[in-house]
Amino acid sequence: MLLVASLRTVCSSLAAARRRSSDVAAGMSGVAAAAQIGDFLAKKPYTPPSWASHLSLAPSHTFSLGVFPTPIHKWNLPNLPEGTEVWIKRDDLSGMQLSGNKVWKLEFLLSEAVAQGADCVITVGGIQSSHCRATAVAAKYLNLDCYLILSTSKLLVDKDPGLVGNLLVARLLGAHIDLVSEEEYGKIGSVALADLLKKRLVEEGRKPYVIPVGGSNSLGTWGYVEAVREIEQQIQLSGDVQFDDIVVACGSGGTIAGLALGSKLSSLKAKVHAFSVCDDPEYAYDCLQGLIDGLQSGLDSRDIVTIEDAKGLGYAMNTTEELKFVKDIAVATGIVLGPVNSGKGVYGLLKDMSSNPAKWKGRKVLFIHTGGLLALYDKVDQLSSLAGSWRRMDLEESLPRKDGTGKMF
Repeated sequence: MLLVASLRTVCSSLAAARRRSSDVAAGMSGVAAAAQIGDFLAKKPYTPPSWASHLSLAPSHTFSLGVFPTPIHKWNLPNLPEGTEVWIKRDDLSGMQLSGNKVWKLEFLLSEAVAQGADCVITVGGIQSSHCRATAVAAKYLNLDCYLILSTSKLLVDKDPGLVGNLLVARLLGAHIDLVSEEEYGKIGSVALADLLKKRLVEEGRKPYVIPVGGSNSLGTWGYVEAVREIEQQIQLSGDVQFDDIVVACGSGGTIAGLALGSKLSSLKAKVHAFSVCDDPEYAYDCLQGLIDGLQSGLDSRDIVTIEDAKGLGYAMNTTEELKFVKDIAVATGIVLGPVNSGKGVYGLLKDMSSNPAKWKGRKVLFIHTGGLLALYDKVDQLSSLAGSWRRMDLEESLPRKDGTGKMF
């Protein structure tokens, strides 16, 4: 009996290894294909990772919208606990116009939109929403019109919203902008607002597809399930790095849902930490539970992720200390964090490491950089006193000219 049990264990381990190898092989073929002409923006059949094949609502197809794999490298953050290493996955490099974490979700969401015959998409967010900018880019890639419902202050809702940051890109792409006040947004809610606009567009003969705030629904959750497969492949190819913890900022919940599910089900088995930037942790846990219940995972959100409060003054609002932190990290490491999500996430992480060094001592931590740099343009007034210095160059009166190469020199 012991021999039979041992053989079963060995066979089970070999089978698991074969499944992991097939996932890596599948991923590597995808990486190789990404270099082929015509692969970008192509629609492809989708096969879930073997460890996620039991989840519901598995997509059948995906669009290749992002530049993957995004790199993982060591991040030399200052004042870490003894023996702690922080690494960073650069999902801010998932594209130029379409950068950040949203592209993972949009690859699946827009595939469904096209499959349903949509000719336009609707989504909702704040006035500097990275998700709305990314949706506008992705929609235009696929020849779809984009309608954005953006919330702003009561004082600005009847004025031209301007051309700053994410809004500049969205408007250059021809996105249709509908403004609502923050009070109206809070009273009516994103779902009812999107439904109202959808009804009006249908009456005009359009075929709209609604993408929820942040792209966060059960289908969008598959985006970061797939991202976990990419991380798993990168770890297996490197052979010498294994992460104890994964850390990310948490907004609408779809990114953390995919990461937490993926880490639990895959070979990663890293402890997942989220720093909530717009809601209290209890609310975030409930949102996460709804997303993973939609995939019939059978898991409890509180068992697969730890969520801590990092919203500070409120969503998309920053203290001078937080913005100085973003600037200091940029100066120290060359990594620019967004003020809305990733900046608050790292700010919360380093505060926790400072307060609880024993909790993080000796651990290898992977931070997911979800982008958001464009939102800094909306913070220029606050940043003006923090940015790097400048001066007029002091020229010597008799400095002779030396010709360089080309007309500019």
